Amino acid sequence: MGGFTILFFSSTLLSIFITSAAVDTITQAQSIDDGETIVSAGGDFELGFFSPGSSENRYLGIWYKKISTGTVVWVADRDVPLNDSSGILKLDERGTLVLLNKANMTIWSSNSSRSVQSPVAQLLDTGNLVVRNENDSDPENFLWQSFDYPGDTFLPGMKYGKNLITGLDSYLTSWKSTDDPSTGDFTNRLDPRGFPQMFLKEGSVVTFRSGPWNGLRFSGMPNLKPNSIYTFHFVLNQKEIYYTYELINSSVVTRMVLSPNGVLQDYTWIDRRQGWLLYLTAQMDNCDRYALCGAYGSCDINNSPACGCLKGFVPKHPNDWNVADWSGGCVRRTRLNCQNGDGFLKYPGVKLPDTQDSWFNMTMNLKECKMKCLKNCNCTAYANSDIRNGGSGCVLWFGNLIDIREYNENGQDLYVRMAASELEEYESSDQKKLVKIIVIPIGLAGLILLVIFVILHVLKRKRLKKKAPLGEVTMGHNPERDHTNESEKEDLELPLFDFDTIAEATDNFSRSNKLGQGGFGPVYKGMLRGGQEIAVKRLSKNSRQGLDEFKNEVLCIAKLQHRNLVKLLGYCIQYEEKMLIYEYMPNKSLNSFIFDQTQSMLLDWPKRFHIIKGIARGLLYLHQDSRLRIIHRDLKASNILLDQEMNPKISDFGMARSFEENETEANTTRVVGTYGYMSPEYAVDGLFSVKSDVYSFGVLVLEIVSGKRNRGFCDPDHHLNLLGHAWRLYRKGRSIELTDASIQQSCNPLEVLQSIHVGLLCVQQSPDDRPSMSSVVMMLGSEIALPQPREPGFFVARRMIEAADSSSGIYEPCSVNDITVTFLAAR
Repeated sequence: MGGFTILFFSSTLLSIFITSAAVDTITQAQSIDDGETIVSAGGDFELGFFSPGSSENRYLGIWYKKISTGTVVWVADRDVPLNDSSGILKLDERGTLVLLNKANMTIWSSNSSRSVQSPVAQLLDTGNLVVRNENDSDPENFLWQSFDYPGDTFLPGMKYGKNLITGLDSYLTSWKSTDDPSTGDFTNRLDPRGFPQMFLKEGSVVTFRSGPWNGLRFSGMPNLKPNSIYTFHFVLNQKEIYYTYELINSSVVTRMVLSPNGVLQDYTWIDRRQGWLLYLTAQMDNCDRYALCGAYGSCDINNSPACGCLKGFVPKHPNDWNVADWSGGCVRRTRLNCQNGDGFLKYPGVKLPDTQDSWFNMTMNLKECKMKCLKNCNCTAYANSDIRNGGSGCVLWFGNLIDIREYNENGQDLYVRMAASELEEYESSDQKKLVKIIVIPIGLAGLILLVIFVILHVLKRKRLKKKAPLGEVTMGHNPERDHTNESEKEDLELPLFDFDTIAEATDNFSRSNKLGQGGFGPVYKGMLRGGQEIAVKRLSKNSRQGLDEFKNEVLCIAKLQHRNLVKLLGYCIQYEEKMLIYEYMPNKSLNSFIFDQTQSMLLDWPKRFHIIKGIARGLLYLHQDSRLRIIHRDLKASNILLDQEMNPKISDFGMARSFEENETEANTTRVVGTYGYMSPEYAVDGLFSVKSDVYSFGVLVLEIVSGKRNRGFCDPDHHLNLLGHAWRLYRKGRSIELTDASIQQSCNPLEVLQSIHVGLLCVQQSPDDRPSMSSVVMMLGSEIALPQPREPGFFVARRMIEAADSSSGIYEPCSVNDITVTFLAAR
């Protein structure tokens, strides 16, 4: 009896051991019924049947086992679901996986092209389901693998592209919804035509383009940078073209997903408490919409409007551009004349145009590339195909240049063909100055020149020791200022810097010192001889702002002193140059944090709430506590600068207006500002007051809380902008859902809800309903009961067009993806 018991338990243990050893595989003798699963050897992934969300359909899929049960990464029968739990997965004698329903009909199979004697199906710890010979684990010999047929998820180790020998095309397709894994409307797929690139499409319509691979990243994905989570590679040869990435640390979990609403998102798992963290989004802003600005147009998200024509080009349909319809693009101002010697104009820091109609050579240098393009009259532009190590390779474009955008960093150089007569006009101002510096001295006698130089130098040094009053400089008249302002007559005694000092401080305005570009012109970082760091705003010759704004900014801010206003240190007017010198803000602007997937993680809720309150205090000072009442008129995230301790400072007073003590509002025929932040009464009627700034502040608060831009905001459930989305959630009692995912763990729910409530009060349609900034500061600093907000102004995206028989504008509803807001000047 004892021997029988020992034998029984031994056989039982052996059976258990065999079962556990084969837990990740299926053989011909096994099958998986609904309710049964197999798990990868390391326990990372599980395969079995599931029902997504509230759906009752059953699907065969793979999901994360250890970290996030329910996060599905692959579905076999996504378009042919089972309607009951009768499904069975088997491996037939040829090595083909078959999924059978209760009628024993095959509803899905792996369709292996080859067969082996002893096939097994195995779920690997990468999440890859493979069919192979039982005694051969070499990936090159797999009969079939799920990695070749991805759904909406791209995992480390996958090849995302096309095999040019077999024709296998691996690409992403979205789910229809979070509860329906069937093939959705969006695909992201490699296009091998011309110089290969990825296209994101809704049906057959392109919505986003990655741009071609430039050796470091895709040209249209500047946020794709070396990081501590994964390495990435692009392979282009005679056999295959694909993109892939590998984990640096196997303990880190990451995945890329094409969401049901068509957004490519990169997630990293943090822990069970915090869940999945959104690490990277391919589409950053409205300029990533494919061909937004049409042919020969260029998109710059820092400009308003964002679209502009390339130099030497003009809008093809000017009337359409006036109502923000840029799809018609631009046309050449001067036709090319190939026989008369065309040339090329360099565009630095851009996303390369659509390369479907391009030619490339990986061995040419840039000079050879230029000559190749120059000899072909149909060639419209050229660039390096690889920007590493100074650049190599060649890409040539034929036909229109489409989908160009400008970047502050990680763009590349593009050379656009121009008529010879156009090139001289766009010769850089630096080159012209260099010619003057070289030519003028040659014509002067040596001794006389030396004497004059010494005299001028001495006089100049003496003059610079004095403070130069701004009122002594003639800079034009602002037609908006129809009242006499006594403060403008005062000598402001603001330091006047000479050009040479600023040029030396900024290393002659080098690109490496450039901080960004605004409507005024470029901004440079500099360091004075004493070691003080400065920021220099340099008025560019083609700036949309001019002398009036330059003078206005100095007059408005020269004597303002508040911890939440940027400090103006001085100005420079010399050699036709006009520059403003500010204190340097090491953390740049607020928008570089809240709208950046990576940087936003550095801005937790306490910091964001501190910033909101700081901006409120700065506005309160402008509206109530400064010598004059100042209306900013262009309050937005990019005009909020952050110092070393992340204290906010309001900047850019070029559009500001000062009021006398008894003034409360004014009217203008020149509406200035930024779409998405302008109040309705200002945008439509040109009427502005302190309540216009309050509206902009409310938009800014909702953006800080949500991490989303009001302009261009999209939600799959509606066509409202961010204000409308916040209003909708508020009315449903779900305001907390507006919170940016990156701050959900650090947020104080009461403070967040209070901030959203205040933001909605500030963006109400009627200016009279909006609180003053003194009330806003009080509401943010205490837990008092708040009034109920009314419907926001401009909570749906609108288009304003000019009526043919009316002097006023009329509204025409449109999708939030169409445009934001364009306005006619009030009459």
